[in-house]
Formats: sequence, structure tokens, C-alpha cells
Amino acid sequence: MPSLKLDTIDKKIIRLLQADGKITVGELSEKVGLSPSPCARRVRLLEEAGIIKGYAALIDQSKVGLPISAFASIKLERQSEENLDRFGEAVSGWPEVVDCYLMTGQRDYLMRIVTSDLESYERFLKDKLTRLEGVASIETSFALVQIKRSEALPIA
Repeated sequence: MPSLKLDTIDKKIIRLLQADGKITVGELSEKVGLSPSPCARRVRLLEEAGIIKGYAALIDQSKVGLPISAFASIKLERQSEENLDRFGEAVSGWPEVVDCYLMTGQRDYLMRIVTSDLESYERFLKDKLTRLEGVASIETSFALVQIKRSEALPIA
């Protein structure tokens, strides 16, 4: 994947695409001050460099029947490479886990899990998370209200 140094136009393209992934090349080119062909070329280069990883629709989780966001802090018995790999592989296959981070500090992982209700979270916990070898402890907190959520990075 080629390395790419971002200039002012590239950054503007990224900001505009983060705000509206469905914007047409024509609209995008107008807003950044390029003709459509060079603008499309820049977008393609941003994609090839891995800066633009893909395009997705942002879904309201409550409106699709998944109003519960649980944040689980996980401590492993040992941070061995085997335990880390096993945990990462398992979590990657669980659709309820929408975010997962290897952390510094007291806990090893922080995950955001979405479910339809508390019973569904309990099933996830009992059927998946607690059965995973190497997990020493789990602490869960539930979100009451989402104040802010953004996929847009603060590109200056």
C-alpha cells in the first residue's frame, strides 16, 4: 500500500467524505475546487493508500432493535501471546461486539457490545464471553444515554 502525504485538498476531500459518503464526484470536485477527473484520482489514491478504508451507512442502533450498549472491561489470566490471539480471534467472530480495544492499565480489553435487551446481553455473557478460556474477570457498565458518537476523525 503506497504512502501518501496529505495536502490541503486531500484533507478537504476526507472531511467532505466523512460528512457525506454518498456525495458524488461532481459535487465533491466542486467543493474542493478540482475538475471531476483529478478529484476522482485523488479519492482513488486515498483508497489505495488505505486512508479511506471503505464506505458504510451509519445505522441508528435503537431503530433496528439494538438499544442496549454495554461496555465490558476484560482482564485476562495472563497476557500471553496465545491468550491475546485466542481472545482476538473469538471476539472478531462475535457480531454483538462492535468495538474492541486492547488497553493499557488495569484491564486488558474494553469492548462495546450491542444487544436488544438485558436478557440478550446475559446470554452473550454466559454463552460466549465467560466460556472463553483465559478470561479472569469481566466488569460491565451500561450506557444510559449516548451523548456523542462520531466516525469522523478531526482532520485539520
